[in-house]
Amino acid sequence: MRVSMKVATVLAAGALTLAGCGEAPEEGGSSSKGGSQSGSGSEEAVDTEGVDADYKACMVSDSGGFNDQSFNQTSWAGMERAGEELGIDVAKVESQSDADFAPNVDSLINQQGCDLVVGVGFLLEDAIQEAAEQNPETDFALVDAALADAKGNPTEADNVRPLLFNTAEASFLAGYLSAGMSESGKVATFGGMEIPSVTVFMDGFADGVDKYNEDKDEKVKLLGWNKKSQKGSFSGDFENVSQGKTLTEQFLAQGVDVVMPVAGPVGSGAAQAVEGKEGTKLVWVDTDGYESTEYGKVILTSVMKEMDEAVFTAILEGAKGEFTNEPYVGTLENEGVSIAPFHDFEAAVPAELVEEVDALEEQIASGELKVESENTPK
Repeated sequence: MRVSMKVATVLAAGALTLAGCGEAPEEGGSSSKGGSQSGSGSEEAVDTEGVDADYKACMVSDSGGFNDQSFNQTSWAGMERAGEELGIDVAKVESQSDADFAPNVDSLINQQGCDLVVGVGFLLEDAIQEAAEQNPETDFALVDAALADAKGNPTEADNVRPLLFNTAEASFLAGYLSAGMSESGKVATFGGMEIPSVTVFMDGFADGVDKYNEDKDEKVKLLGWNKKSQKGSFSGDFENVSQGKTLTEQFLAQGVDVVMPVAGPVGSGAAQAVEGKEGTKLVWVDTDGYESTEYGKVILTSVMKEMDEAVFTAILEGAKGEFTNEPYVGTLENEGVSIAPFHDFEAAVPAELVEEVDALEEQIASGELKVESENTPK
């Protein structure tokens, strides 16, 4: 099948290389800044002049579902905002498995008459690409993935806009912070599936730990991921919460005291394990886990992708007749990625460490410090 052959090829090849990046989403977002800010979203009024009131935007989730407290849920928040602020129709359909992707996309086009269809996640790429080829008058957006041919080579379509995020930059900050907050000298990360949009987090986290060791002449050890070999620990999907708990318990048994799961809902299993062991901490991903989950008391910070802003902006442009296929890439510089406030851990993070993380953030945003990963969207 085209899907399985293509996914396997892309995984082997690493990240997709893109030809450019779009503008930043609507002004907003959050920054570490010693944990002084919280939440995301634009505070300025949106210019709705030229919006087509009959425009309809729709979204297809991956198998994690819209209540995943992470990836899909944040993306849908951007579409909900579009419905409220732009006065347009929005709709969603939830996928239970990979087999639902193509039928769900097709139903939004042919049964619900959607003008824009947003697919959430790397695994939706094939379904979106096929639908785009068959429906050139419909616009599409793809969260966290770009198009590729059957051999894994980058390609594009006039009616498909990739919404991508350089999470290695924000994960670098989380890795440095985690190394600085570890009392055992051991931290860990694991992924849901071995795909570029997951391993890019893990690459950045690894580099952040290495940077801390270099700056402090320390030897904090990272378990669960080897950036050089691109090998590590994975739960195998984004649904098996118990597997996330098992993997995390294994790390904790080896002395790890900070864990970053990059696995959507599977991360709640990691949170359960961390919650059950005193002195351990969690780094959430995609959204601010302190706000979106019930595990805030163990969450040190979160590596956030402002997917809601990117989705909202794509819809706004489409509704104004200004749709573009130019890839959007979220970075620290344009506030498309960030780390969340430290919330309950704000008083526990040493002031010196806060200052160091903030300085690193500024260096990365300015281009002075380069965070490199073969999985980073270009």
